Amino acid sequence: MDRSPGLRAAPRGGVAGALAGATGWFNSAPLTAPDLHGRVVLIDFWTYTCINWLRSLPYLRAWAGRYRRRGLAVVGVPTPEFGFEHDLGNVQRAVEDLRVGFPVAIDNDYAIWGAFANQYWPALYLVDAQGQRRHHRFGEGDYERSERIIQQLLDEAGAHDGADDPSDDLSEVDARGVEAAADWDSMRSPENYLGYGRTENFASSGPVLDRPSGYAIPVRLRLNEWALAGEWTVQRDAVGQDQPGARIACRFHARDLHLVLAPATPGIPVRFRITIDGRPPGAAHGSDADGDGEGTVSQARLYQLVRQPGPVSERTFEISFLDPGVRAFAFTFG
Repeated sequence: MDRSPGLRAAPRGGVAGALAGATGWFNSAPLTAPDLHGRVVLIDFWTYTCINWLRSLPYLRAWAGRYRRRGLAVVGVPTPEFGFEHDLGNVQRAVEDLRVGFPVAIDNDYAIWGAFANQYWPALYLVDAQGQRRHHRFGEGDYERSERIIQQLLDEAGAHDGADDPSDDLSEVDARGVEAAADWDSMRSPENYLGYGRTENFASSGPVLDRPSGYAIPVRLRLNEWALAGEWTVQRDAVGQDQPGARIACRFHARDLHLVLAPATPGIPVRFRITIDGRPPGAAHGSDADGDGEGTVSQARLYQLVRQPGPVSERTFEISFLDPGVRAFAFTFG
């Protein structure tokens, strides 16, 4: 089987040395060198609002369950992108809600990220039983190759006895909801952040930075433009509103539309209503809105707002917040 070019050592001090930089653990006591000795280790860097990671999660679950007794150790490493992802309560809720059953090493200080010289969410690294880094994958996809390399490394380690599943068939996954594979053939809209630090294609006038200001949505939006209406504060990493009725609009071409949202004050929910081309979404609603377009921002996370069931075309999405106190971080698509 083809090996990844450029065999590389794991971080100085080994995988266990890198994991010593974790600021906390879920689903496991801290994993040490004796725990990982002679095992194949899969390190997965993620952030729980990342749609690309969410779509890879069914495969990680399957591999962790199928190959555990053969010696595979899957370790999730959430490294925060947004400020609210530093909150351990938010991460723990995500681990539970998303059914992440393998060990999770919290990387709030980016120590593990730095030990691997990582630059991506998600990022997968495979380290063999001798501590050599044998494979990496940045972003989602290429699952067959990653699983074949897992099987190869376990075979090299002599991990056969007591196997959960000694066959070399590929794992079957049941990816549903937000975890379902993207419709790549119809997706013409890229991820876009809303804070002024990284946004693109902002169509309202301005923006005024770091203080409240009024905005209007243009009569027409071109593909992948977005705009604000009402009073908003445009911040480096997000846009925030404190007045009910404020809106966000986006012209997009994709089956799915997601928006990373958070209540400005934890524990105080914010109701919203969405439209597609000025009408309730009906059957095109996502898992976080109903057919009338109504839903609630109750936690800091990714919200699936649109999933078109039929032919995908260019549409105008709009979300109106019925209560004050929401922050919006990023659009993603699928």
